[in-house]
Amino acid sequence: MARRVAMLNNKGGVGKSGTTIRLAEGLAKAGKRVAVVDMDPQGNSSGMLGWRYNPKLPQPTISQAIKANTDPNEAPGCAREVFQPIGWECSYAERIQVAPSRLPLENRMSEAGIGGAWRRLDQALEGADDGFDYVLIDCPPSLLHLTQLALAAAHDAVIVTDADVYAIEGAMRARDLIEKKAAKNLGNPNLRICGVILNKYKDTVRQREQRDSIHSIFGPAVWDPTVKFIESLATANNNAVSLEEFKGDRASEIRATYELLTQTFLKEIPLP
Repeated sequence: MARRVAMLNNKGGVGKSGTTIRLAEGLAKAGKRVAVVDMDPQGNSSGMLGWRYNPKLPQPTISQAIKANTDPNEAPGCAREVFQPIGWECSYAERIQVAPSRLPLENRMSEAGIGGAWRRLDQALEGADDGFDYVLIDCPPSLLHLTQLALAAAHDAVIVTDADVYAIEGAMRARDLIEKKAAKNLGNPNLRICGVILNKYKDTVRQREQRDSIHSIFGPAVWDPTVKFIESLATANNNAVSLEEFKGDRASEIRATYELLTQTFLKEIPLP
């Protein structure tokens, strides 16, 4: 079984999907086999990885794998049919696969009341992720059923935030869900928060104050380095290219940041 890591915040816009795919990239560059499970119906991480839906091709998504497990005893491991190559053209792209999502993933929300529904992602991944070292689960900006599916399946959690009061509040709500409810409500007593990533940081007076608040609230859980706001990184994400392919402004600084962040990831979430 791969080491499964849920990436989350209760607030959108913090750069969670971008952080997820860049960590996946860093891990792949380090020789690890990585899967990204896109649990956000917006499908942002799928798109950033270069995956595109083609109705003429059989392209099952994570929604279908979860639906196949309406009966908790049915179709364990069916996510193996969902993992697909990404669209990047770089030397390590073959070490990354994606379980993509599309908007119909929202339909799984209405099934939250089915007995054992919170276990369906875990069941779908059972045995299907054995060929990977890490599975990064990109959660939606919500703490409802889709995120709870991810937390029930994950071994570890990483909270992504920016230096904004509402993002910090969202990070605290995510922390409280994991620390106070994961064991009892999601049957996952060993789930732990391994880190907090401060993303999209601008060195202003207000953001310095919020940065200090994040360190005060989360203490040593806050990872180094802080990811600075660099406009060209958004361009790389929007254009669905790897950092190896990217030639934009401050590209070398961006690469160095994620190489260091990947080293922190590997230190804090080592393989058994």
